[in-house]
Amino acid sequence: MRDIPNGDRHTPGQIFLAFLRLGLTSFGGPIAHLGYFRSLFVARKRWLTDKTFTDLVALCQFLPGPASSQVAFGIGLLECGLWGGFLAWFAFTLPSAILIFAFARYAAHFGGSVGTAILHGLKVVAVAVVAQAVFSMARSQAPDLRRAALAIAAAAFALLMPFPLLQPLLILIGGVVGAVVCHPKVAAQQTALVTTVAPRLALGMLCTFAALLLLAFVNPFDGLRVFAAFYRSGALVFGGGHVVLPLLQQAVVATGWISPGTFLAGYGAAQALPGPLFSIAAYLGALLNQPPNGLAGAAIAMTAISLPGLLLVAGILPFWGKLHTRPTVQAAVRGINATVVGILAAALYNPLWTGAVGGIADALFALAGFLLLASARIPVLAVVILIAGGETGLALLR
Repeated sequence: MRDIPNGDRHTPGQIFLAFLRLGLTSFGGPIAHLGYFRSLFVARKRWLTDKTFTDLVALCQFLPGPASSQVAFGIGLLECGLWGGFLAWFAFTLPSAILIFAFARYAAHFGGSVGTAILHGLKVVAVAVVAQAVFSMARSQAPDLRRAALAIAAAAFALLMPFPLLQPLLILIGGVVGAVVCHPKVAAQQTALVTTVAPRLALGMLCTFAALLLLAFVNPFDGLRVFAAFYRSGALVFGGGHVVLPLLQQAVVATGWISPGTFLAGYGAAQALPGPLFSIAAYLGALLNQPPNGLAGAAIAMTAISLPGLLLVAGILPFWGKLHTRPTVQAAVRGINATVVGILAAALYNPLWTGAVGGIADALFALAGFLLLASARIPVLAVVILIAGGETGLALLR
């Protein structure tokens, strides 16, 4: 799985700065984040091959937790071990956590015609970014009839039968089908996943994940109730960041820790921010009507909701790499990769296209962004500025 195009690993400082930039500029939700990651680390910096990136995405989407944050952690882990993984997650999460904490503390007001137009423009940019990622990944991960059919079937099921556990179920089915029908005629040369996490340490992390989950349900200590509530939410969510919202609502609204209106205000603010949607945990932790709250509550909630997914990635990646070198597993991964393309294509339509494109002008802006990213090799940030600025100007002229 590990294949470094430029032959070098990268320093902790490079990892931190790259993901800090993404944390400041990655708008559009978890699916869009994967498009931003691919554009930076595969197409531009060439830290990863397209295949390595897609394999990592498939693994993280199969696991519970925030997929985009897990992919960020996984990239850092591959580049610089556990320290690199932590820095990647921390840098990617920090901007949105700070911004939404400020919203919680100072009631920053979002709205007005200009603010609404900018937010809408950022959603259209997300459509362009994901469209370019789906196009590129389809060419490399679903190039033949069998894998293309698998991608199309996955997209159809994702659109016609949406429910929270559908994505991991589709990936599991894609792996089983791939193991049967996706064996290459000539075995491709494969490089095993290289990570500094020793198998014994990885097993320890998996045991830690299970022990903390058990503790979160048993919850014998009042002082751990906040940590337990957010840890449960992070450990049980499948299908992306938006799926965590019902779990969080049950954890903090049903218990009376947060009012329904305050919860919905935080959800609205999180949509307008870059970085992972899981940063809403910092907002909720800051506004809990019981201690710990404030900065301590935000830090505890953000750590607790992210920790399960990170433990699972670090615990499973070393074994995933060894399994990945086996022919049957390679075939299964080929099926999983094709399935991921279908899932991303479905998400491109719903919720991205249906939620962002409301007319011909929006469609033309999205098409322009796609063409700029696919052919002109313009940096994503420049496309963000061009498309969001264009949408804002058009809205002000109406």
